[in-house]
Amino acid sequence: QYEACPFCNKVKAFLDYYDIPYKVVEVNPISKKEIKWSDYKKVPILMVDGEQLVDSSDIIDKLGNKILPEKSTDSIPDDEEKKWRRWVDSHLVHVLSPNIYRNAAEALESFDYITSNGNFSFTEKLTVKYAGAAAMYFVSKNLKKKYNITDERAALYESAETWVDALNGRDFLGGSKPNLADLAVFGVLRPIRYLRSGRDMIEQTRIGEWYTRMETAVGESSRIKA
Repeated sequence: QYEACPFCNKVKAFLDYYDIPYKVVEVNPISKKEIKWSDYKKVPILMVDGEQLVDSSDIIDKLGNKILPEKSTDSIPDDEEKKWRRWVDSHLVHVLSPNIYRNAAEALESFDYITSNGNFSFTEKLTVKYAGAAAMYFVSKNLKKKYNITDERAALYESAETWVDALNGRDFLGGSKPNLADLAVFGVLRPIRYLRSGRDMIEQTRIGEWYTRMETAVGESSRIKA
């Protein structure tokens, strides 16, 4: 994984909520030496009983088929859950990078967070922090053009409000308990929550109450420390 990767955090939110123990291997975003063994060169990669699972939504679907009980009667139709899971992958994640790498200060803040995790040497930390921050600053500018984002903060706030509107007064999209769409939104937002962009989002939109409910529902991480 990369610590700040929204797709990785989406999978971790699922694992944490269902108390599935897991170990994390932090990948150096410059060298990627930790995934040299794999033909698949993106993260997350999840190894389950020797089987390699890739693509965050596919990972969650496969694990969900194994562990999720039959849908409870108070849950909403699958099509709404699927619609908002697709929205996370097709829209919400693309708003995040332009925000967390919006300027040099926020890019460095993000990479401080990234390099505080993982088994990086002192030299690797410096390389990843400064080279990574510089690279992602420019990548984020290209993403803004690609996804027609003119004001990244406004796009983030609009996405947060869109999600709150979707809840339509419910505690969770899943009703009394989070469903896979709740976990997906929570997962991708979790790495930015205490960065400048995430703090701004909580202050400027109505998403804070739902986010706090999700923190309580998901609970402690089920990650096994190496």
